[in-house]
Amino acid sequence: MSGLAIRWHAVAGLKRFENQIGALGEKAPHALRRAVARTGDMARTQVIRALTKQTGLEREMIVRAVKVTRPSFESLNYVMRTRGGDIALKYFSARETRRGVSASPFGKRKVFPHTFIRGGKFPGRVRLGMGGHVFLPETSNPKWGRKFEKQKSGVVIPAEMVKGRTAEAFQASVRANLPRRVEHELGRLLK
Repeated sequence: MSGLAIRWHAVAGLKRFENQIGALGEKAPHALRRAVARTGDMARTQVIRALTKQTGLEREMIVRAVKVTRPSFESLNYVMRTRGGDIALKYFSARETRRGVSASPFGKRKVFPHTFIRGGKFPGRVRLGMGGHVFLPETSNPKWGRKFEKQKSGVVIPAEMVKGRTAEAFQASVRANLPRRVEHELGRLLK
């Protein structure tokens, strides 16, 4: 399982709010919780956009994969988590061609030679009833027939979430929005 978290002590530029937080007393955690929650939601939007481009998956799959733990009265952490392994090639707009299956893992379309989704000879190919998965012939065995191996993409969402443009989008969103949100929430309560 992999995740990104907004942690209060990790964001620079928040030291200037110490006096206001002290003046609020017991109300300060409420303001900080709301600020972290709103900032986290804004960062989540950016992470989903970046992760969609970075992996080549459809947005709906990324939205379902990224789980959120919002800040509470006990913890001011906003955590985004995901889990899973190597994703099957069929989820990357796979389509069959004469040379093999064309798919777009990591957002770049390429042909995977000798792979197939359907059976029979071109152009009269038929569905095999295997859920649209992409297969590669593994070996030829005259006694048992051919064996096939389901093809994976190499895309692992937890690994992609904490590197590259996705991690940069998360950090940039938190740096830009958290001080503004803290200022806004503290200002609301101090009036």
